[in-house]
Amino acid sequence: MTERINVKPETFPPLVDRAIIITGPTASGKSAVAIELARLIGGEILSLDSIAVYRGMDIGSAKPTREDCAQIPHHLIDLVDPNDEFSVVCYLKAAHAIVDRLEAERKPAIFVGGTPMFLKGVLRGFDPGPPADEAFRHAVQQDVERFGVDALRKRLRQVDPLAAHRIDPGDVRRMIRALEVAYQTGQPLSHRQLQFDEVRDASSCNVFRLGWDRKVLHERINRRVEQMFARGFVDEVRSLTKQYGVFSKTAAQAVGYRELLECLSQHGDLETTKQEIAAHTRQMARRQETWFRSFRELRSLQLNEPIDACAIAASIQTQLVAASRS
Repeated sequence: MTERINVKPETFPPLVDRAIIITGPTASGKSAVAIELARLIGGEILSLDSIAVYRGMDIGSAKPTREDCAQIPHHLIDLVDPNDEFSVVCYLKAAHAIVDRLEAERKPAIFVGGTPMFLKGVLRGFDPGPPADEAFRHAVQQDVERFGVDALRKRLRQVDPLAAHRIDPGDVRRMIRALEVAYQTGQPLSHRQLQFDEVRDASSCNVFRLGWDRKVLHERINRRVEQMFARGFVDEVRSLTKQYGVFSKTAAQAVGYRELLECLSQHGDLETTKQEIAAHTRQMARRQETWFRSFRELRSLQLNEPIDACAIAASIQTQLVAASRS
């Protein structure tokens, strides 16, 4: 039996008071706006993207180009190989170190991206809980395969009703983690993450969400997927598969890469796969929007085509100046 861990491990405090944050759904124009804002205020950019951390996964993650990085320093990209696992804890350790350095150099830190759990850790802090118990996880996963996801959810409701309510019904990984934490510590995960309930008013935070009419955003997503394939997305994935073999769980589940990896392994139809990627990316954007509605720290900026990144950045700068004087 695994020994229970009663000592609470290191937690990560929020970074919301120490940085500017630009977020929004995929294909909302975040990177272009952030680059213009960084030019205006002399800042550096920290990626809030869980796939951009992987080396070589460039086209499918819309990673900043070499030209972008030559203009403005970018951080938290190309940290690990695609066959390596990467967690929220890994991300926050690196993010805190970079924010510390930029503060010492008196340079503004500008977080940019739309990965909800990374964003939540930056906004409200994060309690990583105890280390992974692989034997426990394997046993619970076997139960899931035998009895189904509904049985897992019922079990979690008995142990941690609040976590069961918060976690998406289909998110098996997070439900197993909640059970694991309760098993190891004797304390529900939801009770350990009370900082997630400490919500700041949007007027006191420099957090900006780029919003679009859904139809227009879907058109932008469709164009992006077409551009990905035109830029050589298929060759990128083939090259990564040849170099690294099997991707890590996180990397392999990334929208775009997941579908194309399956297509190439099964000799599927690329045009059909392209349409699947566009559809799944639109679904992901809707999930991101649902997450963003739960973050009251965000100030919404509604955008229209054609996007004017310079004007949006100037508007954000004006709000930053006003906030500093209040």
